[in-house]
Amino acid sequence: MNPLREKLLLAVVPRLGYAYIRLLRLTMRLEYRNRDVLERARAEAGHYILAFWHSRFVMMPYCYPGDRLVVLSSRHRDSQMLARILGRFGLDRVWGSSTSGGALGLRALLRRVREGYDVGFTPDGPRGPRRRAKAGVVAAAKLSGLPIIPVTFSASRARRLKSWDRTLLPKLFGHGLFIYGEPIRIPRDAGEAEVERLRCVLESELDRLTDTADGEVGIPPEEARPPSTA
Repeated sequence: MNPLREKLLLAVVPRLGYAYIRLLRLTMRLEYRNRDVLERARAEAGHYILAFWHSRFVMMPYCYPGDRLVVLSSRHRDSQMLARILGRFGLDRVWGSSTSGGALGLRALLRRVREGYDVGFTPDGPRGPRRRAKAGVVAAAKLSGLPIIPVTFSASRARRLKSWDRTLLPKLFGHGLFIYGEPIRIPRDAGEAEVERLRCVLESELDRLTDTADGEVGIPPEEARPPSTA
């Protein structure tokens, strides 16, 4: 992409996105299921990791009740746009990804945890494969000792974009639904097989919550994840 055009997109799109999300919040009736799990996790562990599929990111600034959340963001243009939108909501970010700069990003996340932050993760971001949990969120949970709380969102009035993640874009005046799952804990001494098992547990739970939310608000379920190429 032309550098000037990319610079313009990074300047304009986050502002428009932020304004639209704020407008959605003003016109949407939001419902929260099992949100007390956040209070329980706070009481037990002090902090927690929120994990959600990339396709459900639009309303996720409203899934977190505090003001000390940090997210991992890559240098990819789409990820930078999302990071700038989150920044307008007062959320923080560190740079890195599961494919480039992952180790540095993970260390930066752990520093923020020690400073009193909770963590937000899109396990299939920033570029997929769609609805496949990468190892980064599990590694962060293992090293930090924090529980992973899966969360999802759906809306009765929405359309799916033809992006790699099939982004769910809510429309005004709908019913929005957040559903939180029970904490998933990764023991610090977990071996490779156990870490992989728990990664699959997270993947399955995010799928279950997301499909349940879609059904509850009355929209068709998201199409199945693409086959693994591993």
